[in-house]
Amino acid sequence: MDDHVLDWLLDGDPAIRWQVLRDLTDAPDDQVAAERRRVATEGWGAQLLALRGADGQWAGGACFPGWVADAWRRGEEPQLDGQPWTATLPTLALMRRLGLDPDSEVARETTHLVAEHCRWEHDGQRFFDGEVEECINGQTLAVGAYLGVDMAPLVQRLLEAQLADGGWNCESERGASVGSFHSTICVLEGLVAWARSGSLTPSVGAAVARGHEYLLERALFRGRRSGEVVDESWLQFSFPPQWSYDVLRALDHLREAGAAADDPRLADALDVVRRKRQPDGRWLLEHTHPGEQHLVLEDGDGRPSRWNTLRALRVLRWADRA
Repeated sequence: MDDHVLDWLLDGDPAIRWQVLRDLTDAPDDQVAAERRRVATEGWGAQLLALRGADGQWAGGACFPGWVADAWRRGEEPQLDGQPWTATLPTLALMRRLGLDPDSEVARETTHLVAEHCRWEHDGQRFFDGEVEECINGQTLAVGAYLGVDMAPLVQRLLEAQLADGGWNCESERGASVGSFHSTICVLEGLVAWARSGSLTPSVGAAVARGHEYLLERALFRGRRSGEVVDESWLQFSFPPQWSYDVLRALDHLREAGAAADDPRLADALDVVRRKRQPDGRWLLEHTHPGEQHLVLEDGDGRPSRWNTLRALRVLRWADRA
């Protein structure tokens, strides 16, 4: 890695810096931890926490802002330019990616308040109990496991919802019988977060292995039978990924899960990442998901992205070490 790229990454937000120190420089644990503690008090993390309501929620809702749910209850269809990403679930999912220390006082307080007050728009379920869509429940599991909540009942429901092909699909309650890349990556991230919290069981390990096979059998972005690219947008790297799938998200998940980086079925996906490296050694932000956001984390699509550069570099480091 070029020194100027490393310096550029370390010149970013504390949420970037602590992960660069951990994943790209192998800095001592105490240095990484000290930088990580700053997420709660400086930069993006502090700005997001300042937007939290007194009841622990963001924008007064679980998956959608309160004003959207209010419109639905009145039988109205709110005018939206994309999905709003300002409610509690997408904000907590972003806080997890930023790396807010789950043992910090503010994280513990937020966890308690969300458990007490936040309810799903679907049917008023308690936040950490989840609702009915696998992509939402996978993200909720990832957040809950990260924050130290007992998520065992939701884990069991997700294990039971795994489809015959090894994937998951948000439309399964409406009859879908084949996996969705979007739903599958959300659930896999949740199950791996649960396992990493110290709750790995044989059934969870087996479900994760089957889910990984679902992705690997498709080379992470190809049709299993046709071999064609399923969706060109999956080759565009986003941050935050929200509930959407892309190749870099999948590779970074497999790295974090401790998957074998020398699996030949990863070759095409890794080649996509390598080809997107710019002459200056950085990667671009390519596809920002439309919708209202609390913060602008990057300079816009088509511009160098610290998040994508960090994630691409640590994925390639994982692959090259194999």
